[in-house]
Amino acid sequence: MDVAWRDSVWQQFGAAIDMLDDAIGFCPDHLWTTVVWKDSEDVRFGQFWCVAFHTLSWLDLFLTGSEEGFVSPSPFSRETLPEQPYTQAQLRAYLDHCRSTCQTIITTLTDEQAQQRCVFRWMEPSFLELQLYSMRHVQEHAAQLSLVLGHHDVTGFDWIAHARGVA
Repeated sequence: MDVAWRDSVWQQFGAAIDMLDDAIGFCPDHLWTTVVWKDSEDVRFGQFWCVAFHTLSWLDLFLTGSEEGFVSPSPFSRETLPEQPYTQAQLRAYLDHCRSTCQTIITTLTDEQAQQRCVFRWMEPSFLELQLYSMRHVQEHAAQLSLVLGHHDVTGFDWIAHARGVA
């Protein structure tokens, strides 16, 4: 796979992850459990911290390319929510893990790996398409969280044009 293409994809994927990192990092404690959207199943699913966790959890899963055998790193679980919200520090550590994994995967991606089919219940994309899908997912939730912060007059974050430094 073309090096310039891989580097360009990484720069944009990394920027999306960095924007999510900013949203998590700039969230003041009093907004950590604020409701981003209402969820009829469990109010926690719509809280700021949980939207951030959801984003990282799916990013981590999509980087593996398969639900089969996937296990989130401790203390995270895709099966149940914790009794107390994950902390900002915990989610930023998870983000660092995902960012490093993503950078390695994207910058070393071969044509053969890019073309492998990934089977999920709702889609069967190539591994490359799955990563682009995942990048869009990260950016969607980073934007939602940033919008919530902006509505609460939190400042300090901005558009990120390309990935920050090396993971």
